Amino acid sequence: MYVVKVGGKVVDKNLGNVVESVSRFARTSPLVFIHGGGNVVTEFCRRVGVEPKFVTSPEGIRSRYTDKDELEVYVMVMAGKLNKEIVSSLVSKGVKCVGISGADGPTLIAERKKRIVIVDERGRKRVIDGGFTGKVVEVRVDLLKTLLSLGYTVVIAPIAIDSEGTMLNVDADQVAFKVASALKADKLVILTDVPGVLIDGTVVKEVKVGEVEGIVSKVGAGMNRKLIEASNAVVSGVGEVIISSGLVEDPLTNALSGNGTVVRG
Repeated sequence: MYVVKVGGKVVDKNLGNVVESVSRFARTSPLVFIHGGGNVVTEFCRRVGVEPKFVTSPEGIRSRYTDKDELEVYVMVMAGKLNKEIVSSLVSKGVKCVGISGADGPTLIAERKKRIVIVDERGRKRVIDGGFTGKVVEVRVDLLKTLLSLGYTVVIAPIAIDSEGTMLNVDADQVAFKVASALKADKLVILTDVPGVLIDGTVVKEVKVGEVEGIVSKVGAGMNRKLIEASNAVVSGVGEVIISSGLVEDPLTNALSGNGTVVRG
C-alpha cells in the first residue's frame, strides 16, 4: 500500500504530472493521496474579501493563521475545489476514486490549539489564540480500509474534526505521517519542491532511524520536522518513507526509483 502526500507548491506547479504519475500506481495498488494547497486557499480568500493571515513560529516556520472566516474558505477550497479536481482527474485516467476530508467518518480527530507562540514583526515572542488550527491525535481507519478494500483510491483533504464537532485546519504533512502509520503503509512518499533531504547542497540518499537525531540540526526547519515524523512513522510500522521532488515529469516513479531520500529502520 502506498500513501502519497503532495505539498502546496507542487500542487501549484505540477499537479497534472503528479496525478498522471499517481494514476499509474493507483490502478493496480491500494493508494491514499493527501494534498496541500495553501496558495489556492490564499487566492480564494482574497476573492471573497478575507485577508489571509500568516504567523511565524520561534523556529522560523511561517504558517497560515486560521480564524473563523478563513476556516470557511479553507474548507470550501480544500474539501471542495481542490479535492474534487484531483478526484475527477484521477477518474478520467481510469482510477476508481473517492475524495474525503478528515471530518468524514470521522477519520482525523484533532485537538484544537488553544494558544500558539509566534514571533511578531519586531522579533518579540507573543502568545495568541490558536484559532481554528489543530493537531491530529487519532486516525480512525475504518472508512479508509473499507474504501481501499473496495478498490478505491482515497484522496484526503487536510481537515480534521475535534471532540465538539468543530472542523480544523491541520498540517498535511502531519496527516500523511499519521495516516501512513495507522495503515502500516509499505511506502509513504512525500513529494515536495526539493529533491530530498539536502546537506551542504547534496541529497542524502538514505537515513536510518537511528541517524535522524544527528542530522536534524543540519537541515532547515521544515525538513527537520519531516525527518523526525518520518522516523516516528517507520518506528510505528511504515515500511519506508521517501522524500523526493514533486516537480519532475513522473514524480512517483522517480521517487520509487531511488531518487530522493529514503528513511528506513
